[in-house]
Amino acid sequence: MTSLSWRHHTLIQALLSRGPLKDQEFHSIFSGVTGKTPGTHRKLFDDYLLNINKELAVVQLELRACRNQYNGDIFYGVVNNVVDEQSKLGTKYTVPQIAFYKGIIEAIAQDATAKGSISNIDALNIRLENQVSTGVGSQSQDTPAQAPHALKNFSMSQKEKTLEELVRDQWLCSITDGNIGLGLRSFLDLRSWFRNNDIPACEVCNEAGIKAELCENEGCTVRLHQYCLKRKFSQKRGEKVCPGCGTPWLLPVSKIETVEEIDDDTNGSSQNRPPPPSMRKRLRTSGAVVDSGTAGSESSRVPVSTSDARRTTRRSARLR
Repeated sequence: MTSLSWRHHTLIQALLSRGPLKDQEFHSIFSGVTGKTPGTHRKLFDDYLLNINKELAVVQLELRACRNQYNGDIFYGVVNNVVDEQSKLGTKYTVPQIAFYKGIIEAIAQDATAKGSISNIDALNIRLENQVSTGVGSQSQDTPAQAPHALKNFSMSQKEKTLEELVRDQWLCSITDGNIGLGLRSFLDLRSWFRNNDIPACEVCNEAGIKAELCENEGCTVRLHQYCLKRKFSQKRGEKVCPGCGTPWLLPVSKIETVEEIDDDTNGSSQNRPPPPSMRKRLRTSGAVVDSGTAGSESSRVPVSTSDARRTTRRSARLR
C-alpha cells in the first residue's frame, strides 16, 4: 500500500476543509507544497492524484475533477464512492429534504431540452410523495410508515429553507435568470447516478449532458456541452456537423461577433452608407441560430417551419 507524505495530506485536507476548489486554486496549493507546477510537471501531478486515490479507496472516497457545466470551469473535490448516490446527503439532511433534492435533480437531469435548470417555482412545487424510498443514508432508521407522513407535512417554507441550504452547500446553484441548477457537489458526486439513470452523455467528453446543446435532428440523441462544442468546432475550416447523424450543427451568433463584422465592413467612407442587404440580414438575425461555418450565407441557413413546435422549443432552449 502506498504511503502518503505530508504533501499528499495537505492536498486532501485542503479539499475536505474548503470544499470543491477551482483548478487554479488547487494547482496553486500543489505548487506550494511540491515546488512544481502541474502545467510543466503533469506526470508528477497525476502521480500524486493516483497515489491519493489508492489510499482513499479503502474508505470509499475519491479525489475527482469535474466541470461546471454552466461555465466550463474545472473543479477538484473529494467525493463519496458508495453505490447509493442519494445516501451521501443522509448524514446531514432529513428524509423529506433528501426526497426534495432527489426530485429536483431528477427534474433537471431528465429534461429533454437539456437546459440544465428548472424555475424556482417548479422546484418548490415538486411532490415529495413521488420520492418515497426506504433506507436513505443515515436516515434508514425511519420506518417506511413514517416517511410518507413526513413528506406530506413538508411545508412550502421548509422547502424554501431546504433550497437555500442546498444552494449554500453547493448541491444546487442559483442561476442568473432566477432558475435552479445543479451545484458543483452534484456534478462531482452524481456521476454514477447520471449513468445509472441513462442521462444522455456528451459525445466529446462522455460526461452527462445536463446543460448541453442538442442536435437539430429530432431523431438524434447527440448532446454537446457548450465548452465541448467550442473545442470541437474551434477550427474555422471544415463542415460543422453532428458527430452522430451528420446533420449540420447550428450555432448561435453572438452580438459581439455581429458588431465585429459590421466594424470590419464599415471602414472609411462606407461609415455613412446603410449596411448592404446581406449585413442587414445578419443584424436582424443577431442571436438567431445560424451555421457558424457559413454565417451570412443564405443558402446554408436551415428554414424552420412555424408548425414545428418541438423543434422551436429545442432551439429556443439552447439560446437561453
